[in-house]
Amino acid sequence: MEKITDKVAALPPDSNYFSLEFFPPKTAMGFANLRDRLERMARGLRPLFVNVTWGAGGSTAQKSLELAEICQRELGLTTCLHLTCTNMSRRLIDKTLEDAKVLGIRNILALRGDPPRAAEYHDENDPEPTDDEEFTWAADLVRYIKKNHGDYFCVGVAAYPEGHAEESHPREQSLEHDLPYLVEKVQAGADFIMTQLFFDIDAYEHFENTLRDHPSGAFKDVMILPGLMPIQSYQMIKRTTKLSHAKIPPALMARLDAVKGDDEKVKMEGVAIVSEIIERIKEIKSRTPGPRGFHFYTLNLEKAVTFIAERTNLIPPGTPEEDDSAILPDFPQLMINGSSVPTRSIQGLSTRKGSIGSDPRDRVIVANQRPSHPDYEASPSEAGLPAEPVNTRANTLAISEGEGVLGREATWDDFPNGRWGDARSPAYGQIDGYGVSLHVTVPQALQLWGSPKTTEDINNIFIRHLKGELSAIPWSEEGFNAETEAIRDNLIKLNSKGWWSLASQPAVNGLRSNDGTFGWGPQNGFVFQKAFVEFFIPTADWRVLEAKLKQLDMKDVVCFYATNAAGDFISTDTVNFRARMAADADGTAEADRRPHEPSTNAVTWGVFPGKEILTPTIIEEVSFRAWSEEAFGIWSEWAKIYGKGSDTQKLLEDLKEDLWLVNVIHHDYVEKDALWELLFQ
Repeated sequence: MEKITDKVAALPPDSNYFSLEFFPPKTAMGFANLRDRLERMARGLRPLFVNVTWGAGGSTAQKSLELAEICQRELGLTTCLHLTCTNMSRRLIDKTLEDAKVLGIRNILALRGDPPRAAEYHDENDPEPTDDEEFTWAADLVRYIKKNHGDYFCVGVAAYPEGHAEESHPREQSLEHDLPYLVEKVQAGADFIMTQLFFDIDAYEHFENTLRDHPSGAFKDVMILPGLMPIQSYQMIKRTTKLSHAKIPPALMARLDAVKGDDEKVKMEGVAIVSEIIERIKEIKSRTPGPRGFHFYTLNLEKAVTFIAERTNLIPPGTPEEDDSAILPDFPQLMINGSSVPTRSIQGLSTRKGSIGSDPRDRVIVANQRPSHPDYEASPSEAGLPAEPVNTRANTLAISEGEGVLGREATWDDFPNGRWGDARSPAYGQIDGYGVSLHVTVPQALQLWGSPKTTEDINNIFIRHLKGELSAIPWSEEGFNAETEAIRDNLIKLNSKGWWSLASQPAVNGLRSNDGTFGWGPQNGFVFQKAFVEFFIPTADWRVLEAKLKQLDMKDVVCFYATNAAGDFISTDTVNFRARMAADADGTAEADRRPHEPSTNAVTWGVFPGKEILTPTIIEEVSFRAWSEEAFGIWSEWAKIYGKGSDTQKLLEDLKEDLWLVNVIHHDYVEKDALWELLFQ
């Protein structure tokens, strides 16, 4: 139950420390796997504390508290819980702070959250707030916590080294514009400052110097933690910097551009880049007394941050017990003819290390070939090597860095692909775990999408986005990849039917990995794609399409997943094709549903020299259902920006209740038009 400021104050003045940030995974499997990952990182890296994020408007409240409990209570990690204040009832804020106390959490990162939309999120059970209890800015939350809880909580606030951009285009982005707000947050009682991610070290140096020299003196003794994000992939860092408006200096971007086709090289170049930034920050912070802290946005991944922490000597030294803890038990003293044998010789015999071939289990020695099952087989050369204890701190670090069989198992999800990744991964989903959000302000939303009154108006929004006339739709704030051009006409035709597409890709059959449009991965490889499209469709149209997809001749030709806002779900896996075949044979009515084993569809894969087949994009039931909750939630978020009872609000809510979200995958990746011919028949 320690406060962050107390832990930092107890450190030697010339020491380094760091913290790690995690978000609550979207799926139960992701939660379970993050629990194991956290335990590994806590043992190997020993962060001073960890952060747990909070979704927009409290959308991840329960999951955030569950994750905070795992960190604080189960793993004994000092935990800092994020808490936003806008678009959230005061009742929920009070309950969260009380829950944090019960869990032993004494650290809160007070954030504003999405731009305030109080009328839309007003809780009728809330008492009318007094003038000093309105939550419009993070400073209001800091004051509220200090007023109601005194010094029980150590309260941190966020800052932006390059300035905070409210709009999607950073016209007003500047540190000078932000400074009065940051001064107010610190003077309201903030105990430390944690920055947004950045890659421009010169901008950070200007930021820290400006704060330390500020005439108010507000920042003279306040702890400032720079926020750093390991570069997990080229596309992810491009999207992240676009959302945060963090600039990547041209020299650094050129280094990433040079390796952007190979995810492993991007990650390792990213390790080098962030490590260099850390060394510069150490130099900047050496000008002021006190320990030097660093905060890592892990994205629930471990490999890159472990490399960075080890390379920059941020990992604190462990005790001899931590560094050398062995898996062997204590042996009783041996008595021979009534006399005890000297302890040293008995210990020497008792703790003789086994070979790799026998630890942790006996393994078969295979000659003249590479072991195909390393957990159960060993080569002759491995069999003679002594085995090290598996739970030493050094081994734990090696596992987090992906070394050996255990390392490959631990970092199996090292190249996440957002919502197209594996739902078992803690990193599955959006990059920030922020929950359902439009990612734009109300004025931006109105400027982009106006006030649609008919389904034809919605058609036009999606079609204009496809044509490049709109920069965003509520489900995506990004533009299209170059490969979309290959199917753009088909997508426009689909959306013109009122089948509104959210995601898609064309079929690809064995193009080289350096292809300018479809290529990815290491050199001299070949890449493949199955065509798929995901779209909203009215119930009446879905019933017609559903009947077509459930025909016997569609078995093993397509795979589909479909659900609605009420949670009704059907997929290829639930269709009882066997009963349908029997019904066709004897003329009886078929049983349409059956207990099912969910399938997994690799829709993008690559074959590369010396590597196993890589499958970065998969579609399966768990991930589809997790995403669908967010997809339907966005209809409500969009509706909230219009007045209650307005024509637009009613249209959007009615559409949410009527629509189905459908994903159709065509298995014939050789015939590029097969999917579209099926949909347009």
